[in-house]
Amino acid sequence: MTTNINQYLKDGCMRCKYGGTDKCKVNTYRTELKLLRQIVLQTNLTEEVKWGVPVYTLNGKNIVMINALKASANLGFYKGVLLKDTHNLLQQQGNVQTQRIMRFTNTDDILKVKDVLIAYILEAIALEKNGVEIVLKKNPEPIPNELLTAFEEDPIFKKAFNNLTLGRQSGYIIYFSQPKQIQTRVQRIQKYKEQILNGIGFHDTYKSKPKNP
Repeated sequence: MTTNINQYLKDGCMRCKYGGTDKCKVNTYRTELKLLRQIVLQTNLTEEVKWGVPVYTLNGKNIVMINALKASANLGFYKGVLLKDTHNLLQQQGNVQTQRIMRFTNTDDILKVKDVLIAYILEAIALEKNGVEIVLKKNPEPIPNELLTAFEEDPIFKKAFNNLTLGRQSGYIIYFSQPKQIQTRVQRIQKYKEQILNGIGFHDTYKSKPKNP
């Protein structure tokens, strides 16, 4: 297992079978990871290594982490679902309810939003200091078949939906599931597809919404 930050940046995550080899994904994004690290350190969080990757904590509580995946260098927020995400930078991985990540493939994109990243981290720190906790949903609303079909037909639409906050996803799922008629459910999905692609929640523009079909 990686024992320190410098070893991680040099050899990669030793929990990965490619750690310390040319195939390690850290090699591809080492410069981006170093830059993300410099930015995080400006917020005075404690730097540790957990699960083989750099994790930044406040009084022992995990706030953010940096790591590399196959296609990106990432800044992850342990309570990302609680962040306001005013710049629509956070992405959800699969069905993970709490964590959110930001993906980067070059240093220029990181530098463009440097101040924003610091603001997000400070917001995450404030949430932790205020003792804000996440209430996990034991039984999330089931996704209607019509929406699953739309995901299969349009992967970009699926990605955009998954990038929404959990609350925004839930709002759409409830709305799309209400009609008994299949055609009406399909119509609702098509009507709000562009809004979802733009990262807008169902209730974000509630007052200006047209009547239900």
